[in-house]
Amino acid sequence: MTEKLKKIFDTAVNAVFALILAFLVLGMALGAVQLTFNLWDLLKFKGVTGQYINIVSDVLTLFILVELSRSLIDYFSTHRLRLTFIVDAAIVFVIREILILLFKQEFTPDYFYGFSLLLFVLGALRTSSVLLFHREQQIFNTIDGSKNRRSLKGS
Repeated sequence: MTEKLKKIFDTAVNAVFALILAFLVLGMALGAVQLTFNLWDLLKFKGVTGQYINIVSDVLTLFILVELSRSLIDYFSTHRLRLTFIVDAAIVFVIREILILLFKQEFTPDYFYGFSLLLFVLGALRTSSVLLFHREQQIFNTIDGSKNRRSLKGS
């Protein structure tokens, strides 16, 4: 009974993640098309800064969608969400917000300190998750290697 429930749950989670991924891909495609149309506004030369802020914001938003998509695609092969992809998307989002505030010249010291602390925490989280992942890989390889040595000795 529990195996059947687990299979239903896994199927439901896969379907939800597939739907989210489909929407993200559709959003990226529409965003890329819209970005192409926005290039025409850049060529009108109404003002350099006003148009570049929109281009930079749109490009960084597409990067965020790509990072989230990578996280979902990785889920289908490993059946777990990797923290590094999610934190990468968060870091790109924070950098996007910083660039927008800098372009608009609305970046105050309060924002600077807040974003600096947030980037530091996200960077530390990403670094520790990568180190932990490599440590888990080493432990798994050590355990897997000792099992192989035991099976070879028994042969």
